[in-house]
Amino acid sequence: MLIETSKKNAICFDNSFVLLGSRFYASVKPTPVERPCIVKLNYGLARDLGIDLEVIEPEALAEIFSGNQILPGAEPLAMVYAGHQFGQFVPQLGDGRAILLGEVIDNSSFRRDIQLKGAGLTPFSRQGDGRAALGPVLREYIISEAMHALGIPTTRSLGAVTTGEPVYREKVLPGAILTRVALGHVRAGTFQYFALQRDEKALTQLADYVIDRHYPVVKKVPNPYLKLLEEVMDRHARLVAQWMQVGFIHGVMNTDNMAISGETIDYGPCAFMDTFDQTKVFSSIDHMGRYAYGNQPPIVQWNLTRFAETILPLIDKIPDRAVDLAKEVIEVYPERFQDYWLSGMRRKLGLFTSESEDEALVQSLLDTMQENEADFTLTFRGLCSLNRARTQADDSVRGLFADGAAFDQWAVRWRQRLASEGRSDLERQTDMRCVNPAFIPRNHLVERVIRAAEDDGNLAPFDELVNVLAAPYEDQPGRERFASSPRPEEVVKQTFCGT
Repeated sequence: MLIETSKKNAICFDNSFVLLGSRFYASVKPTPVERPCIVKLNYGLARDLGIDLEVIEPEALAEIFSGNQILPGAEPLAMVYAGHQFGQFVPQLGDGRAILLGEVIDNSSFRRDIQLKGAGLTPFSRQGDGRAALGPVLREYIISEAMHALGIPTTRSLGAVTTGEPVYREKVLPGAILTRVALGHVRAGTFQYFALQRDEKALTQLADYVIDRHYPVVKKVPNPYLKLLEEVMDRHARLVAQWMQVGFIHGVMNTDNMAISGETIDYGPCAFMDTFDQTKVFSSIDHMGRYAYGNQPPIVQWNLTRFAETILPLIDKIPDRAVDLAKEVIEVYPERFQDYWLSGMRRKLGLFTSESEDEALVQSLLDTMQENEADFTLTFRGLCSLNRARTQADDSVRGLFADGAAFDQWAVRWRQRLASEGRSDLERQTDMRCVNPAFIPRNHLVERVIRAAEDDGNLAPFDELVNVLAAPYEDQPGRERFASSPRPEEVVKQTFCGT
């Protein structure tokens, strides 16, 4: 069922990455599937992209979002890249189960990639099958859209389909394909691939491409490649600070999972914490805790250093001088991260001025939460209802702590700090509710909807959870169960990559 690109319902591709040349990718078409069926379409995102899905027949949509039908203007390809995986360098990785269909210009004039994930074998699949199971597709749809609603830069999910074919993992699972949208899929590992080959021409092409697409302002400075490093550093310092402020753990912060655009990308064994723990790890493959919650900020700096190494020849032709210039930028990162993190934590506590004791106040709360196994999200949301004078509402928050008196002791210091600002309780509480979500994609809820979909073919729980998470900062009466921490028997201790 062919849909012409000139019609209203078409995706109008405007591709740029393909112009870099064949050494940056392999041309490959999606492998057809037997019986594609729509699971979920993101109509709001489609409208933002200038795509009207509502005028396309469901059967045609299933063909498009499965890759069975390639629309005119698409130029499918698998990108090549390298990467450090858990600290070990792999010289060639690449899109093993993802195929970039092409790019569109959205309604805000931003260029966006449209990619199929789980679309079949590519030259970079290695021992993989190029496919995705339904569970990981639903997980990425849920969490990526939740991150967007939380206001955190992220790839997004445009659609999900089942394939009508089995996928073989530990057991036989229903196959599925996710359509992912991103500002860009160039990774730190993309630069690493060409740096390993000492291909300075390719590195220059890639850097110029990234600058034109994501950081055009740096073209105006004397050393645009050094400024590029600074801009990438700044975006990732802000990004990981935002992760930390909602209790998010990425799980696989390899350099091939670090998007140069500054978006959260590649949702595998990711998770949100329930009880607060700086050492928390969910990923089943992170045996040493390399990507634990509290390790995420320094790991970003480590990844940025690997990126900086790849563009040293572009920064300065004299190697020692290039190293010194890059080092100056990388050494700014801890302070930049701390500024973003502390600024966000002040807002979470309802503080809108800066005082020297604020960091100690924040850290004291986090330490008390960890010692008393308090729920991260519920604690901060609960603080939104408290006044500058102690009331009965305090009981709901102190009840989250194993030792309620420990919370009381901290709350005295917090209220003293609030008093120094002189803002009304109502004004402060309103602002706090805009940064402290009531709803996050809790692991037990995500697992529950995946089980319903995989075991029973029931997608209603998935749809309901997606709808709840679309408004994370609203109270949503009648949906309180989605805000609750898991019962002991519901606690999810491990998450999995899906490959």
